[in-house]
Amino acid sequence: MPALVVAGLAAAVLTGGCTADAICGGGNYPVKLADSATGSTCVPDGQDPPAGYVRYPAGKVPKKVGDKWDVYWQTHKLDKLGKEVY
Repeated sequence: MPALVVAGLAAAVLTGGCTADAICGGGNYPVKLADSATGSTCVPDGQDPPAGYVRYPAGKVPKKVGDKWDVYWQTHKLDKLGKEVY
């Protein structure tokens, strides 16, 4: 019986909606440092990006660490206007 309890707790932890791998927490969205392949931060919803940061292009916003767009933006840049530069 104790083994079932431990297994159940482990399953709950693994599937329990943990957001540890989310790029940004709830109520925030990710922005990219202009002219940088690695710089990014999170901004509260409804606020503009801080100076030097731009929004990701629509449809190319990373959601989770290691997802398609997170990996993509590690080797691609956005200019100060938010246009892709390679």
